[in-house]
Amino acid sequence: MHLHIRTSFIYILFVIFVYKVAVMTNVQLYSQISSLSSDLKQEVSDFIESLKQNKNGGKKINERQFGYAKDFFKIANDFDEPLADFEEYS
Repeated sequence: MHLHIRTSFIYILFVIFVYKVAVMTNVQLYSQISSLSSDLKQEVSDFIESLKQNKNGGKKINERQFGYAKDFFKIANDFDEPLADFEEYS
């Protein structure tokens, strides 16, 4: 029972630590942006918008169409026949 409580306590401490690191990073980022001039703030804002629009790497992903690779692969008529190389094992 004590092990379960200790494990839960360690997990809670870990979550709090991770949260504080994330919040600290956001606060630092906000502080950095706040200290910029209006022109630079606008550039940062434009950059963030471009990141949001290009989150797929700027590539448009097309949906696959059924039958796209038809006749791309050819399978021999004797595909299911035993191979001559394995005759000694039969």
